[in-house]
Amino acid sequence: MKIMAIDYGDARTGIAISDSLGMLTGFTTVIHAYTPEKVCDAVQKLIQEHQVTQLVMGFPKNMDGTEGPRAALYREFAQMLEHQTGLKPVLWDERRTTVDAHRILSQNNVRGKKRKNTVDAVAASLILEAYLAYQKN
Repeated sequence: MKIMAIDYGDARTGIAISDSLGMLTGFTTVIHAYTPEKVCDAVQKLIQEHQVTQLVMGFPKNMDGTEGPRAALYREFAQMLEHQTGLKPVLWDERRTTVDAHRILSQNNVRGKKRKNTVDAVAASLILEAYLAYQKN
């Protein structure tokens, strides 16, 4: 069972895919696309290539737990993904994942363009790790 985590964004979408046991992050990448349709197409290809069976998508919430201003956009994208892939994404609270991803990269001296190109994949990994931990419990 492979699980894909998605950190959806306007220009870059981070992807993390678990190992076949659904225990660890096994693959990460970033999709560079500006339209939801292109992101969906790229996600569909990765699903087929990696034999993904479940989707988890970061969902924007405010610090008080209410839905963030982009929640409706993310719900629409999740519906688009479900329609195209046949897999219904689990909407997962993504509070602080990007902040934590930047902190992790900073601690490892990843700066500038390299950070910009990897932060979304790291954020997707954090979403995936949190979801996998939740599944274990």
